Amino acid sequence: MSAESTEHALSDEIIDDQDASGNEETSSPKGSTSSRLEEEGDVAADYLEELLDIADIDGDIDIEVRNGRTYISIVTEEESDALDNLVGEDGEVLEALQELTRLSVLSATENRSRLVLDINGYRQERTGHLQKIAEDAAASVKESGNPVALEPMSAYERKIVHDAVADLGLVSESEGEGAGRHIVVSAD
Repeated sequence: MSAESTEHALSDEIIDDQDASGNEETSSPKGSTSSRLEEEGDVAADYLEELLDIADIDGDIDIEVRNGRTYISIVTEEESDALDNLVGEDGEVLEALQELTRLSVLSATENRSRLVLDINGYRQERTGHLQKIAEDAAASVKESGNPVALEPMSAYERKIVHDAVADLGLVSESEGEGAGRHIVVSAD
């Protein structure tokens, strides 16, 4: 399956988790979607708590279920270089931890997880930055009429940019493969 097909499959999966009214479905082969997502959150939190203990890093774990997805946040009230190290440069370590956490959930529940992990608000901050990138690209396309290719980014980040570009009334497509997958913004 190509990366684009996988991306479309993920989008279809999000749609499949909702009924025609946009509400989460309440039945699935292994129980309700809501309880399945809560179970994912609990498994993920246990896994991450154990990792934090092993690394001797202080942090609180918050779990939230919204829009058919489990969101896990590791936060601390104090400045923590250790938590910043778990984010890594450009979120690389955070992405790896998210994938390891998803694998832990898969192993425990036999369900593939789409959970999102955030550490010290990195993703929220990054979302604001990505929206600014989308706005700048849209402004450039509107001014010049030429398509604009953005830097490669993760599937999660591309989704944020695709949504922002669509809200601005323009078109965006993912191109390339693997680590070089990026978005091209155009007028049509």
